[in-house]
Amino acid sequence: MSATPELTEPWRIGPVEIPNRVVLAPLAGIGNWFVRLQAKRHGAGLAVSEMVSSFAIHHRNEKTMRELLCIHPDERAGGPVSIQLFGQDPEVMRSAAATVAEYGADLIDLNMGCPVPKVCKTGAGAALIKDPDTAVAVARAAREGSGLPVTVKLRSGQRPGETDGYDLAHRLVHDAGVSAIAFHPRSAAMHHKGTPDYDLAARLVASLDAPVVLTGGLRTSEAIRAAHERTGAAAVMLARGSLGNPWLFEQVLGTRTQDPTHAEVLDELDWVMDRAVEHLGALRAGRYLRKFYPWYLERLGASKALQQAMQETATVVDARELLTSVSVLPAAA
Repeated sequence: MSATPELTEPWRIGPVEIPNRVVLAPLAGIGNWFVRLQAKRHGAGLAVSEMVSSFAIHHRNEKTMRELLCIHPDERAGGPVSIQLFGQDPEVMRSAAATVAEYGADLIDLNMGCPVPKVCKTGAGAALIKDPDTAVAVARAAREGSGLPVTVKLRSGQRPGETDGYDLAHRLVHDAGVSAIAFHPRSAAMHHKGTPDYDLAARLVASLDAPVVLTGGLRTSEAIRAAHERTGAAAVMLARGSLGNPWLFEQVLGTRTQDPTHAEVLDELDWVMDRAVEHLGALRAGRYLRKFYPWYLERLGASKALQQAMQETATVVDARELLTSVSVLPAAA
C-alpha cells in the first residue's frame, strides 16, 4: 500500500490540478460563491458549491441561474470551481451539466448522499444508492453533457450497516467514468450522528481506481489528520466543522497553529457581511445572515441575549450596531 499523501501536496481530478488536498464540502443552502471564496482565502485547494437542482437549471429558473451558478472572479483566481448538482433524470442532468460548463465550472459534483426526505422522495440524493443503474446513467450524462470531470458525493448506504454506497462507487468509476468519489462513511439515516466507518473508507481507497475524498466527522485538525492517515484518502473534505471557522483549513494545512483572536473573528464576520450584501443586496442579506451569526458569536463568547438580538435584526446595519458591544468583550476562553 502506497504512503498516504501529504495534505499540502497538489493532486488532480482528471486533468484539473488542485493545489492541495483540503476541500470545502458542498453545504446545502450555504455554499455560495463567497463562502467558497472564504474557504479558499484560508487555504482550501477546492471548494464545492451548495447543491443545485438540475431541473431548475434545465428550466432556466432565473434565481438559480443568477445566484446559485454565480462564480466570482476572485473565486476563480483562487483555484478550480466545482458546482454540485442533484437530480435523477439523466437527460435533464445532461442539459444542466452542459449549462454549468458554459457558466465556467471546472468540475461537476453529483449529490448521491443527501438524506433529506424532500430530495430522496424524488429519487435523487441518497435514493440513488438503491438505484445504481439510474445513478450510473445520471453520472454518465453529466460527464457527456458537460465535457468536464465528474465527481460524486456518496454515503455508505441508506441505513446503518448497509454498504451499497461502497459498491456503487466502483460502478460509478468503472461504468460511468466518474473521476473521483467523495465518500461519507455513515448511512443516510444517521445524518451527522454516530461514528463514521473509516475502515470502510480505507477499503474503498484501497480498491477504487480513482481518488477518494474523505468526509464525515472531520471537525478538528487533529481528528482530520488522524482520519486521513487511517484511510489513506487522496484528500479530506471539511463540512460542518468549518462553519464560522475558516481558520480550520489553515490549521489542517499546518500554516496556523493558534485559534483566531477576538479581532480576527470580528473582521471575518465583517467580511462575510460585506460579501452577503454584494451577493444578495442589503435587504435580503439582512435575513440571510441570521444563519451565519451564531457560528461567529459563539466563538466570541457572546451572551444568549446578544445572540437572540442578532437573530431579530432586520438589516445588516442593525446587526453591525449590535456587534459594537461585542467588540469590547474579552476574547472567548
